[in-house]
Amino acid sequence: MIPPVSRVRRDDTHRLIPSRYADESVLGRLTDDDRQLRDLFELEGATNDRLHGEANLLPGIGVHELLFGVPHARIVNAAFLHPHPAGSRFNGPDRGAWYAAFDLQTASAEVAFHRGRELQEIDWREPEIFTFADFLADFRAELHDLRRGADHRYLAPDSYGDSQLLARELLGLGSAGVVYPSVRRRRGTCLVCFRPALVLNVRQDRTVTISFQDAFSAPEIA
Repeated sequence: MIPPVSRVRRDDTHRLIPSRYADESVLGRLTDDDRQLRDLFELEGATNDRLHGEANLLPGIGVHELLFGVPHARIVNAAFLHPHPAGSRFNGPDRGAWYAAFDLQTASAEVAFHRGRELQEIDWREPEIFTFADFLADFRAELHDLRRGADHRYLAPDSYGDSQLLARELLGLGSAGVVYPSVRRRRGTCLVCFRPALVLNVRQDRTVTISFQDAFSAPEIA
């Protein structure tokens, strides 16, 4: 069953991105020699999905959908061109999406959950600190709405199978995205945008740190 559509008008949504990806490029720190720098950029480009996507060389998204010439276009494009190998809740492995939360606490809770899971998978027993850049964005879009009477399969805490199937169907129907209750923070609200052009007024805000004493400790967010 296709969820109903709601008009979403929301400013200052939050997306946390690892701080190392917020810089334009770390390569410029490695050398002052122009020739060496060109060689490094060519090497990076040979395996960089964002650059391949911007050259229209990826199957999941066309170059006509990407952003150029606007602030932080690289950050927005990367969200669509670097999907997780297993996909995420509302996207598969061939096409990413822009995930954001209505408030910083919810964005932090979502990210902290996944970082904790990664540490648990390798049985990490030492303290670990993750640093993120908070990117704000505004939305004016009609999104499919899972906040009222949604099929709970789409919000399963440990499975993305049904939600990825729904996302694939919605994407094929031309959907702009989905607004849905946070699975990791009660009363929090998240959205996923399927279209780069609808991620508006992107700007970088504060730095957020998420620390763990070990893989099985509660995260500390600052």
